[in-house]
Amino acid sequence: MPSTFTHEFNTPAFKGKVSFNTGLFINGQFLDGSDNTTIDVINPTNGKVITSVSEGTPKDVDLAVDAAQTAFDTTWGLRAPGAQRSILMSKLVALMEKNADELAALEALDNGKTFNWARNVDVVGSIDCIRYYAGWADKITGQVQETTEDKLTYSRHEPIGVVGQIIPWNFPLLMMTWKIGPALACGNTVVLKPSEFTPLTAIRMCHLINEAGFPPGVVNVVTGYGNTVGNAISSHMKIEKVAFTGSTLVGRKIMEAAAKSNLKNVTLELGGKSPNIIFDDADIEQAVNWAAFGVFWNHGQICTAGSRIFVQEGIYDEFFKRFMEKTRSLKVGDPFAPDTFQGPQVSEIQFNRIMSYIESGKAAGAKVEIGGERHGSEGYFIKPTIFTNVDPSMKIVQEEIFGPVCVVIKFKDEEDVIKQANDTSYGLAAAVFTQNLNRAIDTAHRLKAGTAWINCFNSFNSNVPFGGFKQSGIGRECGDYALTNYTSVKAVHVNLGHRM
Repeated sequence: MPSTFTHEFNTPAFKGKVSFNTGLFINGQFLDGSDNTTIDVINPTNGKVITSVSEGTPKDVDLAVDAAQTAFDTTWGLRAPGAQRSILMSKLVALMEKNADELAALEALDNGKTFNWARNVDVVGSIDCIRYYAGWADKITGQVQETTEDKLTYSRHEPIGVVGQIIPWNFPLLMMTWKIGPALACGNTVVLKPSEFTPLTAIRMCHLINEAGFPPGVVNVVTGYGNTVGNAISSHMKIEKVAFTGSTLVGRKIMEAAAKSNLKNVTLELGGKSPNIIFDDADIEQAVNWAAFGVFWNHGQICTAGSRIFVQEGIYDEFFKRFMEKTRSLKVGDPFAPDTFQGPQVSEIQFNRIMSYIESGKAAGAKVEIGGERHGSEGYFIKPTIFTNVDPSMKIVQEEIFGPVCVVIKFKDEEDVIKQANDTSYGLAAAVFTQNLNRAIDTAHRLKAGTAWINCFNSFNSNVPFGGFKQSGIGRECGDYALTNYTSVKAVHVNLGHRM
């Protein structure tokens, strides 16, 4: 019998008790894994165990796929009209709103992000995403194509069937909704693997999915490790589509597994090394505030992090002075404290990875202007770090660090900075700060990135497509663009009079 996680929150930000089953969620039930093993969930503020959750295996993925296929064939897919799917998704929205504080507290507990950011961004965005796709569920349509008078031709956008989804640890709840939202709206059933570091909100969502009245097997969540559960999903012969958010390295493995198995449809949202270009005519105060938010928000654990900050020489000194002041003002500490901006990194593994990049920068000759070391003596906290005196060959300039670390680079002219900005294997996002509208739009168009922000950073909307160029991914999340990932187009030809 799976264990029950019970926790009493008594913090300045949230007070309340949570209690829920932590088993695998298969066919509407919470189950032990096939091997009866568990995974410890660690509190990143102190390295101590929060609770244990059931560990899934490839056999459990098989069970989840069978449940999902049965649901698709009997109670979901083409058996559930879009209006019915929309009603259930709207019920889930209402339950998420009712439990919003609890969901935010769970995000803060196992991820380390601040409760305030989780509540006001992650949870709000997750609710908005499910609500948006609930509105699409009865609007998935095909077309009638004009051919001849003795023939009717039309297209249908049919649900694919059982889809596999693998989500990361940096935005656990938000990434879950970005995945299941369009999948459910289109009529697919889901087998999802959350990160083993941050499974709590995904498991809690399963209880809400049951409470909303979704048929058993429509959504299945198998907690486990990437090399077992993740590999089983990406190589499963009965899963027709896989969606993944995470590192480019793992994305390659998933694409390879999909190709070697049943050539399943793949969408990937991968890494980034986003440039943030600040021109002489920028509003310096706003540029500083957005630059700090762009790289240090969510502890730098965001694929779009503006970790390469290019500042034009005319305002470089003033910008840098203010940017240092802003960085010093960011409080690192308890995620549940109301004035904390940055909590701990998600895990010891990630902490060590970031620190190794910092040491690499130092060894290569880059100058640490601020930070560059751990914060405190307990947990996985790292001080916000700014490097200068860098060159394009350095690892800290080229590789995704996924932590609160940035480089600040002075530039002279527009052509040079665009060349530097595009000198990366990634192409997820970019930003430009200027008061000149023509320059802003021209620069945004020339940057090789799937998202370009003008005078802002890390601004997302459920109805706006998100995804990358180059090695930052394949396909798009959000908006109606995401719906194309979860339907198969069928052409139907009806003979109305042609005789042989």
